[in-house]
Amino acid sequence: MNNNYIQPNNWSIIEEGFDASRIKSSESLFSIGNGAMGQRANFEENYSGATFQGSYIAGVYYPDKTRVGWWKNGYPEYFAKVLNAPNWIGINVLINDEQLDLFTCKKVENFRRELNMKEGWLSRSFTATLQNNIEVKVETKRFLSLDLDEVGAIHYQITPINADATITFQPYLDAGITNEDSNWDDKFWNTLQVSHKNHQAFIQSKTMKTDFYICTFMESKVFINGNYVLIEPNIEADANYASFSYQYNVKKGETYTINKFGGYTVDRNHDKSKLVSVAKTVLEKATLLGFDNLLEQQKNAWATIWKTSDITISGDVKAQQGIRFNIFQLNQTYLGKDARLNIGPKGFTGEKYGGSTYWDTEAYCIPFYMATKNQEVARNLLEYRYNHLEKAIENAEKLSFTNGAALYPMVTMNGEECHNEWEITFEEIHRNGAIAYAIFNYHRFTGDYSYIPEKGLEVLIAIARFWQQRATFSTAKNKYVILGVTGPNEYENNINNNFYTNYLAQWCINYAIENIEKIKSEFDTDYTRIMNKVKLSTAEISKWKQVADNMYFPFSEEHNIYLQQDGFLDKELITVADLDKSNRPINQKWSWDRILRSPYIKQADVLQGFYFFEDKFSIEELERHFDFYEPFTVHESSLSPCVHSIQAAKLGRMEQAYQFYLQTSRLDLDDYNHEVEEGLHITSMAGTWMSIVEGFGGMRVKNSILTFEPKIPKQWETYSFKVNFRNQIIKVNVSQNETNFELEGESELQILVNNKSVIILPNSLVTV
Repeated sequence: MNNNYIQPNNWSIIEEGFDASRIKSSESLFSIGNGAMGQRANFEENYSGATFQGSYIAGVYYPDKTRVGWWKNGYPEYFAKVLNAPNWIGINVLINDEQLDLFTCKKVENFRRELNMKEGWLSRSFTATLQNNIEVKVETKRFLSLDLDEVGAIHYQITPINADATITFQPYLDAGITNEDSNWDDKFWNTLQVSHKNHQAFIQSKTMKTDFYICTFMESKVFINGNYVLIEPNIEADANYASFSYQYNVKKGETYTINKFGGYTVDRNHDKSKLVSVAKTVLEKATLLGFDNLLEQQKNAWATIWKTSDITISGDVKAQQGIRFNIFQLNQTYLGKDARLNIGPKGFTGEKYGGSTYWDTEAYCIPFYMATKNQEVARNLLEYRYNHLEKAIENAEKLSFTNGAALYPMVTMNGEECHNEWEITFEEIHRNGAIAYAIFNYHRFTGDYSYIPEKGLEVLIAIARFWQQRATFSTAKNKYVILGVTGPNEYENNINNNFYTNYLAQWCINYAIENIEKIKSEFDTDYTRIMNKVKLSTAEISKWKQVADNMYFPFSEEHNIYLQQDGFLDKELITVADLDKSNRPINQKWSWDRILRSPYIKQADVLQGFYFFEDKFSIEELERHFDFYEPFTVHESSLSPCVHSIQAAKLGRMEQAYQFYLQTSRLDLDDYNHEVEEGLHITSMAGTWMSIVEGFGGMRVKNSILTFEPKIPKQWETYSFKVNFRNQIIKVNVSQNETNFELEGESELQILVNNKSVIILPNSLVTV
């Protein structure tokens, strides 16, 4: 199968030619979403070949009972699943009573699919010859509205080419759906009522266990040669299904069209008894506008998003397509409108990882949302964790931590841990540090300190309490150690003294103490409120400090580097370059036992610490650690290439930085890991943005000043990006011999470029 079939294009993802073997991959790549819901790019008409059907609603999930052969205290009782929701896009198409199905057609020609990222729509066109020898031309377009985010629209037209034909459109709703990834083949949905009236149909359902109530709805109109025709449909309905049949005798060369509006209303946003009436109001708005006007609004909404988030690259179409695809999918997944939502690693493109929240949000996504949107969006992501603080404390209590210590979950929908692999659930505790780091990063970038006294300090205290209790005093080392952990490198489990984890623990404690002192002196009302709430004493802070001041870091004098963990040098240190290619990817070729004993690193681990805390290390130290660890890194995590690209750029190794950039930006488009049919890698897409802005652009914030050290790969003529820094938008344009800075804002801004001060005046251009 050709994994590299997407046509290079600056603004669109394009597939040409029908190939049944890549249907599932394309269903992922051409996925659409609007932050409130999303769907894989399944065909509207019936398809009997291999397909992965998927429609998803933000925040609607099911607690699938954990399947495990043994049970220990603190084990998560369930794994949260983003639910495959009732299907509203379906339109069966009958031609002289034979179903249109590309899998069974005699011939499919001129097949073309396009995801237009500039304007936010998906189209498909083809000619097909059915078994009954009727040849038809089909053109479809669909989108999920950003403005009316409970509704999507489909325009589906068909033209008989070689004969007159009786054509029937059967738009339907189907609530009898299942998840691809159920543990027990549970039924996730209960259908409560199916109703229909005047070309509209509604299915009311609720989820089992979690009791989310939703109404799936549709309304359709049909046209001949662009003129509306009123056809009273035949209606079929059963316990989970409703369909309307619109039949018309279409002359050869005439075009028969259906416009279908559909979507979901959910009790997360409305009274559950009013979901049908709300759906009727939504349909009234959508049909009053009509398909074309709603599409025009869609184009304008996307133009606004691209105005601040676009990155341009000239001279390298594949690199340009890659970054826009990443930015587009991030915005389809999360727009920051709802503080109850977060960013799942697969977004709305598949079911792996359960659609839940991981530490990816804090480590990789927050920088993207801070710089491309208003700071409220990033603040919403921080508040999401504050709102789950009580649950994080409960999660820690289940593992015998006390006194308000919090362990944030590895995977969550509602603040409860729901990840069911013990070596990650109990041991990958560095995620706690990413939550604290995001608070620091937000304040550093936005300059908004108010979040910390209002909410953030409580989170920092609970995390510091966890680290102090999780550390153990080693009399042999006369230091505090952290035992039995899994670092970011998940190819080492249950190891001792992972450098990154220990360093993060020390930093979290010191950062919490620093903020306690600041709030004590500058926000006395907040200080009193928080201390009364958390019951923190100076004696307890002294205990924290003792741990932080005496934290152990494994170090090799021979190599002059920090060790990834105590036993790293005991491994057989064969680099990836000397590993037979037939062994790759090792996560698909090797036993887990063999992986755990190997020196191979899934993603940045020690180097993740050097990325977060680069100010604490010299460039020589970075170079030594990069040169030691990167040769053992297999980059089998989607989060790996971006961090390495940023660091290679910092070290001036532009060819290596560029190769890592291509890998992260086209990870899904070129299907590097041979798994794109399961869905896209949404959270790592934010890392692609970071590769350009922080890697090639060298953007940092130091002492409240925005700094740049621009570099450019030799493959590019120019690139440009914008950042919203403290409510002023800076446009940076880098070419092979100069960098231009432009400011959209009210007041002048001082920046540093290659450590030299530069003043930019509003609406003027500065060239360096």
